[in-house]
Amino acid sequence: MCKDCGCSLTRHDHDHLGAHSHVDSHDHSHDNGHAHSHEHGASHSSSHSHSELHTNPQLNDKKTLSVIHKILDKNDVEAGHNRAHFEAHNITAFNIMSSPGSGKTTLLENLKEYTKLNYAVIEGDLETSRDADRLIAKGITAYQIQTGSACHLDAFMVHGALHHLPLDGLDICFVENVGNLVCPASYDVGTHKNIVLLSVPEGDDKIEKYPVMFRRADVVFITKCDLLPYFDFKLDEARAQLKKLNPATQIIEVSIKDGDSMQAVAAWLKDNIRGAQ
Repeated sequence: MCKDCGCSLTRHDHDHLGAHSHVDSHDHSHDNGHAHSHEHGASHSSSHSHSELHTNPQLNDKKTLSVIHKILDKNDVEAGHNRAHFEAHNITAFNIMSSPGSGKTTLLENLKEYTKLNYAVIEGDLETSRDADRLIAKGITAYQIQTGSACHLDAFMVHGALHHLPLDGLDICFVENVGNLVCPASYDVGTHKNIVLLSVPEGDDKIEKYPVMFRRADVVFITKCDLLPYFDFKLDEARAQLKKLNPATQIIEVSIKDGDSMQAVAAWLKDNIRGAQ
């Protein structure tokens, strides 16, 4: 996946080098994320040890590092602009991330039944408008970003989408990121909180295998919990792994077939919108 977007440096590399936390990878002369000019290198795996970071030749290339710093700055500025745009409309924005098929769109489809908060969704996928179409069919305002081959959304894509959404009167804007457990976690898109989904069929081992995203989660929804009797997914172990990686994260067990768990999701959102504290 990272080959398509041009990624080649880890998020850990950026932090180690004193660079900004987020990366932008595209030349955005459009609103929908197509026809990217992939000019940067930023891969997002934290599996390398500290000593292994120095084996990447790009870390010793001053010209490459200079370009990376400029790109990081560019995306961070745009992300800040997006946040200011949300805040000017009194909207709380949530970045929803997970692997494909974990239930992001299904959760948002069903959430409408459990909350009075008014929300819209920015959808990110490589191709098609299927997810946005599903939400619109449920009466939920949605706008689809088709990234082409990019494996994540960035601040510029989200900025373009904001101009296609009626923001007045919204409480929440969800940014449903491209299904991918790696790259989306390294890009600030201008949201306020990170929601990460981990589904029971994926297995509890994904937490330690793909730690970057879980380290940045404000809440983890363990989804499809109605399937627990049929999969070797250890809830206690998953909770322990998550708390080891990110002691501050909240964990909610979710099934769209369990109204109480969906109420718990709605309650978390209500407690975490701007001005709730």
